[in-house]
Amino acid sequence: MHKKQSLFQISKRDTLPLSKALLIRGGILLLALVFCGLITTILTGKNPLSVYATILSGAFGTSRRIGVTFRNVAVLLGISLAVTPAFKMRFWNIGAEGQTMIGCLATTSCMILLGDKVSTPLLIVISLIASLVAGAIWGFLPAFFKAKWNTNETLFTLMMNYIAMQLTSYFIIIWEVPKGAGKIGIINQDTRAGWLPSIGNDFLLPILVVALMTGLMYIYLSYSKHGYEIAVVGESQRTASYAGIKVDRVIIRTMVLSGSLCALMGFLMTSGIDHTLTTTIVDSRGFTAVMVSWMSKFNPFIMIAASLLLVTMDRGASEVSSSLGLNHSFADILTGFILFFIIATEFFITYKVTLRKSSKKEA
Repeated sequence: MHKKQSLFQISKRDTLPLSKALLIRGGILLLALVFCGLITTILTGKNPLSVYATILSGAFGTSRRIGVTFRNVAVLLGISLAVTPAFKMRFWNIGAEGQTMIGCLATTSCMILLGDKVSTPLLIVISLIASLVAGAIWGFLPAFFKAKWNTNETLFTLMMNYIAMQLTSYFIIIWEVPKGAGKIGIINQDTRAGWLPSIGNDFLLPILVVALMTGLMYIYLSYSKHGYEIAVVGESQRTASYAGIKVDRVIIRTMVLSGSLCALMGFLMTSGIDHTLTTTIVDSRGFTAVMVSWMSKFNPFIMIAASLLLVTMDRGASEVSSSLGLNHSFADILTGFILFFIIATEFFITYKVTLRKSSKKEA
């Protein structure tokens, strides 16, 4: 009795040359755009080229739109860079949302409580240190429990998002009513105490900070001793232990770094961009960052393109709904299809699909 074989055979590829890998990625991205164009025509009757043009106009149509788009790219990229060391170590940090928010909360606390007591330069330094420490604590706790008692880091970091959100909600109420009415809104609007210097209408400073962060993260992961230890622990904790690497220490150190960098982005958002605090200030970018990091294979420079794609589609969604009369979610549908094709790209780069040769055995 012969076992029925599949029509296709899947085998692992050798490492592809960069040029061929880029060709595959470019071809599948083009295929994704053609497919989305076909879906657009079928569902809406609209010219897909006009939809794509509207999306680009929503993101890059004016100088202000360009500034906002690249600022949003910087924030998403910064959070994505923050979670990358943990993911490369195979520590599933789903807590970037809370780690960023706790940075926002720590910054807001300093701006409100010390705004009229210390000079602005000193207040900025204090706010930065407070946010980094808060983020480090938010990263340390799940890492410590994972290292000592092997707790589930996915659930632990996810639950800490809700703790950060409820703490934020609590302090917003404390500072807003009744005695602190007016303190939450635009914080220190009259004095601008604790505000970062404005460079390019608040657009340029986060871009510069994240650009520096991207280069440093690439060097850290690729060329430093800590980056090597992260990679080894990610491959196999047992191998890392045999190699003399203190796995518990690496786990805790890496998560402290991730939490601190997420909180740094929270500091930039509150002190340099929004100058306020809400429970939606992070706007789910902590979860989107997970996708950006994974899609980019933990490469900081590829994350730039992934972040730009997601932010462009998000910014273009509003323009599509207002200009073409389409549902706001339509651009999100297109984004989902494009992401599906991009993720599938990695399969075809890693594996080769061929038709299985038929073979007949004589009785």
